[in-house]
Amino acid sequence: MNSIDIIGYVAAFLTTSAFIPQAWLTWRRKRAEGVSLGMYCIMVAGTVGWLIYGIMLGAWPIIVANVISLSLSAFILVMKLIYK
Repeated sequence: MNSIDIIGYVAAFLTTSAFIPQAWLTWRRKRAEGVSLGMYCIMVAGTVGWLIYGIMLGAWPIIVANVISLSLSAFILVMKLIYK
């Protein structure tokens, strides 16, 4: 692993982990009134795009980050749809 990949993994960890507090709070409270449906729809679509891009490049930092980000943002989106 080279230094560019390390920077990519660190950046991916930081930006991906930013979804954890919102996912946890939404799950714990069983409420999502403060979550923007539009924002998470756009986020999920954008993350799918980044994942496809990373797969096409074979760029593992991008792939790993976006698999995790997609899981977390899709989870929040589903909670928004369930709990409104």
